Amino acid sequence: MFPQFGATAETLSKASTMVFRIGTDAHLYDDPEDVSIAPLLDSKFDSEKCEALKRLLALIAQGFDVSNLFPQVVKNVASQSLEVKKLVYLYLLHYAEKRPNEALLSINCFQKDLGDPNPLVRAWALRTMAGIRLHVIAPIVLVAVGKCARDPSVYVRKCAANALPKLHDLRLEENTTTIEEIVGILLNDHSPSVVGAAAAAFASICPNNLSLIGRNFQRLCEILPDVEEWGQIILIGILLRYVIARYGLVQESVMFSLHHSENCKSENDGLESDTKFPLGEDNGELGCNYESDLAHMVSQCYIEGPDEYLSRSSSINKDSSEIRWQHFTSIRSNEDVKILLQCTSPLLWSNNSAVLLAAAGVHWIMASRDDVKLIVKPLLFLLRSSNASKYVVLCNIQVFSKAMPSLFAPYFEDLFVCSSDSYHIKALKLDILASIATDTSISQVFKEFQDYIRDPDRRFAADTIAALGICVQRLPKMANTCLEGLLALTRQDFFASDFGSVDGEANVLVQAIMSIKSIIRPDPLSHEKVIIQLVRSLDAIKVPAARAMIIWMVGEYNSLGELIPRMLTTVLKYLAWCFTSEALETKLQILNTTVKVLLCARTEEDRFTIEKILSYLLELAKCDLNYDVRDRACFLKKLLSSYLDPQGVEGEPDCLSKNKDLSRLLAKSIFGGQAKSRFPEPSNHRIYLPGSLSQIVLHAAPGYEPLPKPCSLTIDGLETNASGNQATSGPSVTDDLDSVSGSLDEETASYYSSQGSTVDSSGSSHGSDETGCANENDDGIDPLIQFSDAGHAHKEQNDASHSGSADFGELMSKRALESWLDEQPGLSNVNANKPSPIHGSSARISIGDIRGEIKRKSYVLLDPVNGNGLKVDYSFSSEISSVSTLLVCIEVSFKNCSMEPMSSITLVDEESGNVLDSADQALTMTESSVTCQDNVPAIASMEEITSLEPDQAMTRILQVRFHHHLLPLKLALYRNGKRHPVKLWPDIGYFIKAVPLDIDTFIDKESHLKGMFEYTRSCTFSDHIGELNSDKGDSSPVTDKFLEICRSLALKMLSNANLFLVSVDMPIAANLDDASGLCLRFSSEILSTLKPCLITITVKGKCTEPLNISIKVNCEETVFGLNLLNRIVNFLVEPSLTNL
Repeated sequence: MFPQFGATAETLSKASTMVFRIGTDAHLYDDPEDVSIAPLLDSKFDSEKCEALKRLLALIAQGFDVSNLFPQVVKNVASQSLEVKKLVYLYLLHYAEKRPNEALLSINCFQKDLGDPNPLVRAWALRTMAGIRLHVIAPIVLVAVGKCARDPSVYVRKCAANALPKLHDLRLEENTTTIEEIVGILLNDHSPSVVGAAAAAFASICPNNLSLIGRNFQRLCEILPDVEEWGQIILIGILLRYVIARYGLVQESVMFSLHHSENCKSENDGLESDTKFPLGEDNGELGCNYESDLAHMVSQCYIEGPDEYLSRSSSINKDSSEIRWQHFTSIRSNEDVKILLQCTSPLLWSNNSAVLLAAAGVHWIMASRDDVKLIVKPLLFLLRSSNASKYVVLCNIQVFSKAMPSLFAPYFEDLFVCSSDSYHIKALKLDILASIATDTSISQVFKEFQDYIRDPDRRFAADTIAALGICVQRLPKMANTCLEGLLALTRQDFFASDFGSVDGEANVLVQAIMSIKSIIRPDPLSHEKVIIQLVRSLDAIKVPAARAMIIWMVGEYNSLGELIPRMLTTVLKYLAWCFTSEALETKLQILNTTVKVLLCARTEEDRFTIEKILSYLLELAKCDLNYDVRDRACFLKKLLSSYLDPQGVEGEPDCLSKNKDLSRLLAKSIFGGQAKSRFPEPSNHRIYLPGSLSQIVLHAAPGYEPLPKPCSLTIDGLETNASGNQATSGPSVTDDLDSVSGSLDEETASYYSSQGSTVDSSGSSHGSDETGCANENDDGIDPLIQFSDAGHAHKEQNDASHSGSADFGELMSKRALESWLDEQPGLSNVNANKPSPIHGSSARISIGDIRGEIKRKSYVLLDPVNGNGLKVDYSFSSEISSVSTLLVCIEVSFKNCSMEPMSSITLVDEESGNVLDSADQALTMTESSVTCQDNVPAIASMEEITSLEPDQAMTRILQVRFHHHLLPLKLALYRNGKRHPVKLWPDIGYFIKAVPLDIDTFIDKESHLKGMFEYTRSCTFSDHIGELNSDKGDSSPVTDKFLEICRSLALKMLSNANLFLVSVDMPIAANLDDASGLCLRFSSEILSTLKPCLITITVKGKCTEPLNISIKVNCEETVFGLNLLNRIVNFLVEPSLTNL
């Protein structure tokens, strides 16, 4: 109606938006490419350079690739403007790994900036140098970090501490001692911010070198409250580990008493004299023993780790390997322990919940039983925080309350469920309440549980009933009161209930009967009437699981008291009448219960009646639709044949008597005994350190380490003064940066980027055909397979490869895998003097030299039709270039298929136009000369073929650098002066080089490449089937199957990638046709970065069928690892030409 007002409103909105954007750089994100950035970078005005650099960073933030401006940005690193310098450093950090050679040009400027009077410039320079993660400049960065560790500026020293983990990630084994010495210097710093960063570096670099902590322990404790919050978490864990490794457990602590408690009675007796917190003063005998076992398990797993504890507890001789705590300390006489507890006490009220949990963990493990109660109120206070924090805190409280119930018993009201709590939090609170309930609080807890049972969430109501049953088992005095309420639940018509769904109400009923069953189990005689009431309600209860449990109780307590035996025949007749309409689990329980009653029948009349009922039930069960019921009926009929069919043995009374006695004995051993009372296994509970991620996810998370063994730290060479200052001399780190600057000219620093790389789904199969290029086998080659124990890896694979004397053909003729493992015929006695103490389900074998059987795949570069009679094929070679390790060697074969001679045949790079002269390669080819442009591959020149006669073939070696982008390299082939454009497709399997590793080194490296550096896929493999089918005439093909699978997989991998076969684990199982468990490990390194790339292949399936292969790649380079994984899957799935 009034359009001018609408226009005015829109204008005002735009104007207000512009006002809010004044003074900000938000306009850079609107259209960052609206001006030309390159001229601004060359401007003589710093303001224009800043504008250009900000636009570049805005483009980077939006995902654009602006690495083409890298040279123009790098030259501005020498600018005197702090703002320009900071922006250049940010750009360099982002693209340094992608453009390493240009980044190296700025190293001199970084070294100069390290001496700048401005501490910010020094810190920026160090942070950028550490961010350029190249081995070639690592010595320079190490010296720079050593210099900055003594810088007068706190910020520079903190940056030095943050740079140490980056240096450590480069795997500089020769400089490990120097790096640890720098960590020791920074831990001795007087600044809390530096100490926090140094603690993080210590935890990442040398977490087990606790001697560094001993030199500064008291000073670290004193400075702990002033360290930043996330540094406090790490430092608390380090100090706790040092105290335990140095002094052991505290004699007065809860952990020490838990570890030494053998049963609940002795535990209570030992604590009542010294403390107000007995571990289970109100518990029943069964619950007390259970809680004592759980407490003992928790204390053991803190020290040993859950895996070691569970493996030891499951062994036959448990006590022989029990850890003996001969060394302990007292909090009264140990000043270090006292200082640690004093300095962590204020952190119990930290604003950071993670810091609070870390401090609570220290007090839980080290504080005396009188002082451990200090952790209760801070932990309960955290229950007022967010749901995520509340869940984590409750997980820790759950462990504390189960190990020491009386600790939280006075505060049970704080653990009542709130209506806003999620289900997981409600379940944890119920579990805790069931653990801490006492005789004085059980009445209030029961009232609270009555409200929970009426909750609309019927799953929560069922959990409440289960918690109610646990409370009664711990406090038997409340059994009668609880049973009345549970029986009332069973009498409700839950199908007409307003609560939830039918399934939810069914779960409530089932849980109520389960609780009743657990309550009456310790003393069934006093609860005879409860069982009778449940039996009378059978007709009203329609839930199959509930009916099955009631029927089980009838059979379990059939001879109990006077009333139950008299009603058994009536109950069994009712069950037989409704047998056909029952569910599966109910039918099985009816059959079992009838047999139990028959075995315990008191009179002949009852026995005769029950036998008739059982015969009737078995006839019905034989015609049932479910095979489980039919199988159970056949089993029972055979077992009780002497009862049910005595006429079949009338002619043989002796045989009848013997069969009857034997049948009765066997039946009673199966159905006669009553089930023993037991609690759930303690291993179902969290057994990890308090406050750790593993305690939440219920498994050992990456990086989790248990506490060190008590008193495992020796005091040799460990000296501290009263103030905690270091008593030993400082590290011998040189401050002369020029002493290692010359190494830049001697090492290569090329790095091909893994960002943005793609791989074709067809791999490198364009125009390929399978050609054999295997060499003739030498007379002195190593044996193909040698055996070693699966529990002991070879120290040197090369040495182990010469220890055998049988070749593959000899081993294939042995016919039996067991004979190899036991006798090892034809082989020298490998590890004969050291038998393996562990006999697993696999045998480790090492495969020797099979290079003679490797068939490299050949690809067509130029076919005779397009090449006027010239055929050019190429295949990738596993050889490493003598010019540079960054170049891939390709074997190119030329063949003249025409009738005329050819001359002047050569290959050149079409795009770069910059090819190295082969005569000067060995002398002049450095990293800077290899790379023509960053994203354009470079090749070393090939020796020209001057003449090629008809039907003549020649081979040349071409050395190429593909830059890791896996795109085809455009080449030009010249023949007789005529140009033929061709494409050379890369194969990522040869972007790596084979690196020999032993199995221990492989496993160690693999352990450092878990989580985000681990990639897995599955596929099928069938190359072995053709070879196995060709050997069908073999009389004993079992041995050949396993070896043929090993051989096929190894040859397929080694024929398509440059790998080293580390080991093969061969399964040993009763089913000799099952190859599940076969495991092959391959090792390699990426050519550009020398970072390890490990491949593990596991097999599952039958030998004569296509196998399910699982491939796992461990590699720091994410994109490279995923591309390599895809390539491996592609060539494993692709069948060999020999099997087509």
